Amino acid sequence: MIFTQYYLDCLSQASYLIADESTGQAVVVDPRRDIAEYLADAKEKNLTIVGVINTHFHADFVSGHLELARETGAWIGFGEAANPEFEFRALADGESIDLGGVRLEIMATPGHTPESISILVFENADDEVAHAVLTGDALFIGDVGRPDLLASVGMTAEELGKQLYHSVQTKLMGLPDEVRVFPAHGAGSACGKNLSTEKQSTIGEQRRFNYACQPMSEQQFLDVVTEGQPTQPGYFLFNATINKQDRDLLEIDATVPALSDDEVTDALDAGAVLHDARAGDEYAAGYLKGSVSVPADGRMAETAGMVFTPEQRIVIMAPRGGEQEVATRLARIGYDNVVGYIPEPEDYLVRHQDRVEPASRLRLDQLDDVPEGTQLIDIRNPGEVAEGMIDGATHIPLPQLPTRAAELDQSKPVVLYCAGGWRSAVGASFLRSRGFGDVSDLLGGYNAWVAGRAGAH
Repeated sequence: MIFTQYYLDCLSQASYLIADESTGQAVVVDPRRDIAEYLADAKEKNLTIVGVINTHFHADFVSGHLELARETGAWIGFGEAANPEFEFRALADGESIDLGGVRLEIMATPGHTPESISILVFENADDEVAHAVLTGDALFIGDVGRPDLLASVGMTAEELGKQLYHSVQTKLMGLPDEVRVFPAHGAGSACGKNLSTEKQSTIGEQRRFNYACQPMSEQQFLDVVTEGQPTQPGYFLFNATINKQDRDLLEIDATVPALSDDEVTDALDAGAVLHDARAGDEYAAGYLKGSVSVPADGRMAETAGMVFTPEQRIVIMAPRGGEQEVATRLARIGYDNVVGYIPEPEDYLVRHQDRVEPASRLRLDQLDDVPEGTQLIDIRNPGEVAEGMIDGATHIPLPQLPTRAAELDQSKPVVLYCAGGWRSAVGASFLRSRGFGDVSDLLGGYNAWVAGRAGAH
C-alpha cells in the first residue's frame, strides 16, 4: 500500500493519496486546488488516480476535486447526503471501494456538516482491523470539528452537534485503539479550537487524551464543543458554497503577470486593493498608502480571507520571487481576481515615496503613554480572550474587523493587539487602508503584556 499525507502549514490542511501498489489504482482524499504534486507523485509511482473523495464540503479552502477529475478522469465521491451541482458518486455508510488488495470503507460521520464521512483504510481487503481512518473534520488530534459553521445552511449548531456526538462518541470511538487517525486539519485551523500540532494519532490516544472523546452526555458534549470556538473568517461561507458548484477551474500552470507602474496605478484607481505580502517589519518600515499587510510568512491565505473579499481585485506586493506562491495561496481559497504583481517592491516604493509612510508599532513601555481616549482593541479569538484581556480593551476579533470598523472613532487613536503581534499588525494595516489616521499595534501583544506584569511583581 502507498499512503501519503500532504500537509499545508499555511492552511493547516491535510490531504491524502492512497494506492494499491499491485494494481496501481489510487484515490486522493480532500485535495487542494493546486494539484500538480498529486499528479507528479502518481506519475513517479506509476499510479492511476481513479477516484477523488471529499470528506465534506470544505469551508476553509477550495477543494481540487474538479481539477483532478479533469486531468485524470477520476470519479468524485462525497457522502450520500451531499447534493453538489456536478456529477458525483454518492458514498453510502458501509460502502467499500476496492483498489485491488487495498480496500476503503465509508463511515458516515455527520456533525461538522450533514454530509461528512470518514474513510477506513484496510491494507489488505480481508483485514479485520483498519490500518487507518481518515476522519476529515469529524475528529481532529485533540479536538473535534465544530458544528456551528455556516457551511451547513439550514441546520442549527445544536442539530449538527447531536449528530457529531453520535459520530464521535459511538462510531469513531467504537473503532479499535490501534487504528491510526489522520484528520483533515491540524493546529491553527479555525475548524476547531484545540487542534494538536501532531499530524497523526490513534483511536486509543484520542480516547485517552481528547477532551471531546471522554464519556459524557449529549448535552455535556454540546456545551464543551461549542464553547470558545474561534471566530470564523468571512470567506468560509464563500468556500463552502463554491465547493458545491461547478466552478471555474485553476490551471496547473496558472501564473499572474508583472505589472508596470501605470498598470498598478490604473488597477488601484479602479478599486483594486494592494496586498502587501512582505514581512511585517518591511511593511512597517515603509508601506504604500491604502495597502493591507498580510505577510506571506504566516497564515496568509486564511488571514487574507478575513480582510479581503472574494470579489476584490488584488495587486500583489510580495518578497522578490514569491509572487506566484502568494497568488497560488490566494487561489486556494478561491480568490482568483489577482490582477498581477509589482516586480521590484523596494524600487517601486522609492519611485512613489510621496505615497509611502512608516507604520506605528508600540513597545509595551509606550502603552502607558498613549493619549486619553485611545481605543484599545483586542483582536484575538474568543477562547484566547476568555483567559484575560488588557485592562480597558474592547474585543473585536480580526475576522469581524471589516464589519465592525464603523464602531470605532476615526478621529481618535487606535491600538490593536493579539497574542504575539502578527495578527494585530494585519488589523492595523486594514484600519489604515480604511482611512484611520492614528493606528498602532502592540509589539509582542498580550503575551508581552502578561510577561511584563509578571516581571513587575
